[in-house]
Amino acid sequence: MPTYEYECLTCKKMFEIFQSINDKPLKKCKECGGKLKKLMSCGSGIIFKGTGFYETDYKKKKEPKPEIEKTELKKPSDSDKKETK
Repeated sequence: MPTYEYECLTCKKMFEIFQSINDKPLKKCKECGGKLKKLMSCGSGIIFKGTGFYETDYKKKKEPKPEIEKTELKKPSDSDKKETK
């Protein structure tokens, strides 16, 4: 159930209450009986608790890469060199 915030227009007291989405908004302050205004809420932030995520959680399995033939550039040897005189 979501948490809603209200403010009393008479006594300016603010409070939070758990309500179902289908419940009608509150109209009277519990303290003074004044008119309530429902406040806009940005919601709650994400809170991470615990030891964290394991490496294997939600991890894609690596597909084996096809082996690429390595072509080495052939360096000319001394016998391949033509000597010019």
